Amino acid sequence: MENLQVTGVDNFIRPGSELNRRELTRLGVKLFHGDLRCQSDVEALPAADWVIDCAANPSVLAGADGRTSSRQLMEHNLLATIHLLEWCQAVKVGFIMLSTSRVYAIEPLAKLPVKAVSGAFRLVTGAGLPAGVSSEGIAEDFSTQPPLSLYGASKLASEILALEYGAPGGFPVWLNRCGVLAGAGQFGRADQGIFAYWINCHLRRAPLRYLGFDGQGHQVRDCLHPRDLVPLLHQQIEAGTDTNKPRVVNVSGGRASAMSLRQLTEWCDVRFGPHFVASDPRPRAFDLPWVVLDASQAREVWDWSPQTVPAAIMEEIAAHAEAHPDWLQLSSPT
Repeated sequence: MENLQVTGVDNFIRPGSELNRRELTRLGVKLFHGDLRCQSDVEALPAADWVIDCAANPSVLAGADGRTSSRQLMEHNLLATIHLLEWCQAVKVGFIMLSTSRVYAIEPLAKLPVKAVSGAFRLVTGAGLPAGVSSEGIAEDFSTQPPLSLYGASKLASEILALEYGAPGGFPVWLNRCGVLAGAGQFGRADQGIFAYWINCHLRRAPLRYLGFDGQGHQVRDCLHPRDLVPLLHQQIEAGTDTNKPRVVNVSGGRASAMSLRQLTEWCDVRFGPHFVASDPRPRAFDLPWVVLDASQAREVWDWSPQTVPAAIMEEIAAHAEAHPDWLQLSSPT
């Protein structure tokens, strides 16, 4: 696709957000200061053909950690999406949402049979897995039955509303459930960007802890570079209202990109030198031992697959961390 104009809208309230202005402007992105929670700000948006909704408070602890407001979480993650959907309906433009693996049910995921192998939990595939889980990961038909966390519930509700608005509203809707997005410039926060946080802390010799489970860092997540989303977004825009394709797909690095915190630490030890990580086996709300998304449907329907291997993602984050020694302070709350 050629001659695309990308426009970004942000309220710049997150620590570090202002740092994005110069780089995005250099790349040709037009930036508008606006708050999607405010309907009048949304109504003032410039004309567009498509809206890509990736605005959210992405912390699974938000609204439940005693430090953040559940009402603000819902305003950011649900009310903002409703305003965008109302706008799409009024001006008849397409809507793409970047959703999350956290729409999947916590209780059955917490009970998945796993064993520690080579520093990481591995799924025990012969132990009676629940529907929607295989050695490839968690598929789109896995349960979304609450509890999900307030964050997960806000994103699932947004998905449902997007499909409801799109059907009678006459505008196309595509929903992409993403694994853990990771790359250079990601904010260094444990609850929102674990790979960037871990690598930056390791480099700076900041305190790190393995939380929960066996306290050994065996919990596993997949990772995906954001640029690998672009070919899929192009295809979805081209497809428009094609009713032969599923509206909801997992988009992730899958099993090939999955790694544990211990394995990430081992990579950091080689890259930066050894750094001690404390052990704290006490459980924490919403933590899960093994979350790997099965992106087979995206591969089959869209001929999509990630192109950036985990080692390249980690190296990109490491180089950025070395070039920005104050990144943790700039991008984390005071």
